[in-house]
Amino acid sequence: MTGVVSEGERLARAALTRLTEPGDEAVGRWLRQLGPVDLMRGLTGAGPPPAGARADRLAGCRARAAGLDPAGDLAAAARLGGRFLCPGDHEWPTQLDDLGDARPVGLWVRGSPDVRRWALRSVAVVGARACTGYGSHVAATLGAGLAERGWVVVSGAAYGVDGAAHRGALAAGGATVAVLASGIDVPYPRGHAELLGRVGEQGLVLAELPPGGHPTRSRFVLRNRVIAALTRGTVVVEAELRSGSLVTARRAIGLGRHTMGVPGPVTSGLSAGVHELLREGASLVTGAADVIELVGSIGDLAPERRGPVVPRDLLDADAARVLEAVPGRGGAGVAAVAREAGTGAERALAKLYELQALGFVERLGDLWQLADASSTSDTPKPPGRRPGARRGGA
Repeated sequence: MTGVVSEGERLARAALTRLTEPGDEAVGRWLRQLGPVDLMRGLTGAGPPPAGARADRLAGCRARAAGLDPAGDLAAAARLGGRFLCPGDHEWPTQLDDLGDARPVGLWVRGSPDVRRWALRSVAVVGARACTGYGSHVAATLGAGLAERGWVVVSGAAYGVDGAAHRGALAAGGATVAVLASGIDVPYPRGHAELLGRVGEQGLVLAELPPGGHPTRSRFVLRNRVIAALTRGTVVVEAELRSGSLVTARRAIGLGRHTMGVPGPVTSGLSAGVHELLREGASLVTGAADVIELVGSIGDLAPERRGPVVPRDLLDADAARVLEAVPGRGGAGVAAVAREAGTGAERALAKLYELQALGFVERLGDLWQLADASSTSDTPKPPGRRPGARRGGA
């Protein structure tokens, strides 16, 4: 769903994702000063250049502008079942605004769920690519445990810990998001093409680069800031002292998010980075319950980041039908809910997670039921609270 962003601004921002690099704070500053349309014109030579832009930089942008076709990029995304989100869209995850001038120009998205609503209950699970069997097991268990408790698992789809976390969430029939350093149509690593296909069908694939964009070393590092900002907290499972996972974790600390680490054997170099992070003040966790105890209170500590809690009469038509199909007690599986709502199982699952984030329904194992009697009223309870649940903390 899009908001009040004009078609001209959407095209300009789509063009800027091809003209500029992710996370460029100069571009973010120029966007604030000029707006996307005038900035795009200035970088391509169709208008006055932005103040302070070097000649070599302008030349590079103009070289990239050859064959620029933002409408074609939008069409390519649409053929994948995707879309392009801009700041100001209803679906834009406002957590990303915490990045300031390093905020993404826009987000290319593949998958049907609402990005903003899923981000309300999301946790990043990251770690070593060349992980041990222990790391892979822990990441998969964490992914499954978080998904079973209604949390969205976010990672970078890399080999090792990332892939294990995605697979754990998928195996539990849960929600997962892959944030790529390439375009949404460029699976990387290639060996995870099938995994990314499953994530795109059951969850979301996000990217800052336009369709066809390929990853570079710097783009991987910059991608990590999106993972850190998008989620309520970051868990690191195995990392060396020099690791992209630690970059993500330290960025999360700087953004005021919870940062957590799973300890490992002191004899393993892959534990060294995590143990250093713990010494720096990250929270030690050993399972999904520990993670949720921490991140579950983030909305209470920073309510401005919760996003809107909309009443029932503002639900979209699909969500309203799915809510009507959920029983008050006893629960029903996804297939039964989908059949009653007259929609596909994947669409029903996506809407169930949205409804859970809004406080209308709760998950009990493989079953879903209304959260409580008030969940059919116009004022749902806050996300993540079950009837009678005790608040964490002292």
